[in-house]
Amino acid sequence: MKQSSWAPLGAIALALAAAAPLAQAQQKSVAVTAIVEHPALDAIRDGVKASLAAAGYEEGKTLKWQYQSAQGNTGTAAQIARKFVGDQPDAIVAIATPSAQAVVAATRTVPVIFSAVTDPVAAKLVKDWEPSKTNVTGVSDLLALDKQMELVKQVVPNAKRVGVVYNPGEANSAVVVKELKALLPKMGMTLVEAAAPRSVDVGSAARSLIGKADVIYTSTDNNVVSAYESLVKVGQEAKLPLIAADADSVKRGAIASFGINYRDLGEQTGRMVVRVLKGEKPGDIKPEISTKLELTVNPGAAEKQGVKLSDAFIKSAAHIVK
Repeated sequence: MKQSSWAPLGAIALALAAAAPLAQAQQKSVAVTAIVEHPALDAIRDGVKASLAAAGYEEGKTLKWQYQSAQGNTGTAAQIARKFVGDQPDAIVAIATPSAQAVVAATRTVPVIFSAVTDPVAAKLVKDWEPSKTNVTGVSDLLALDKQMELVKQVVPNAKRVGVVYNPGEANSAVVVKELKALLPKMGMTLVEAAAPRSVDVGSAARSLIGKADVIYTSTDNNVVSAYESLVKVGQEAKLPLIAADADSVKRGAIASFGINYRDLGEQTGRMVVRVLKGEKPGDIKPEISTKLELTVNPGAAEKQGVKLSDAFIKSAAHIVK
């Protein structure tokens, strides 16, 4: 009698032991790294997580989620990349060009999905815009610069000299500067460069443009975006208008952007990660570009930077920062 009363419990224990590996096998692991924390990149991270949750990958249940920021340090980005590769997750999401370069350099086997990489070909993440046949794919935040410069002309019609603050060591920023050098003369404008190799250099680089530029255009350079308030300070003091590539910078004090919604970009990236988690090979997935662009306007910032926006222009915006 005593032995038979314990038999069901033993059977349950065996069943639980058998089920444990199955449950563990069903859980997927995703490691996410970004070069720095700022609103645009944070929005991508949150968008990735939202898409995973929508597909049934819930943190702590069906998903093991890791996130680390390199705090703007490329050496730290390389350390994070090696650590994540050693963890052997089902996918690594690398947000922004320096982090993507670090992860791609660290593995040829673990699936890598990049996000917010302006030019993945120039950054040598992929050979071209076709399926890579490697372990890498992702989503670019590439913008048509002619449309960006048309926005500059809308906001500052008499602008002839476009200032750019950027980190020459960041591949995506170098590409933008190179393309602007070729484009601006065709539009009757010239480029004025100001280098900011570190975030702490952004303010002084912006000040160096006073008297030399009629407007400052900011791309998604990570050093610049992480220190955007120092740019805004210069813009307000010198009445030097700021036009941004991303909506989050408009919320922080730029006048306008015609750019990508980075939360949407993150969700787009997350949907690509889901495809990989469900068995598709990254090398069979063509890199994508976000095609959803929105005009965001900050009338208060325009006033502080000495610009008068027309009512029609403000009303045409998808988002107006109050």
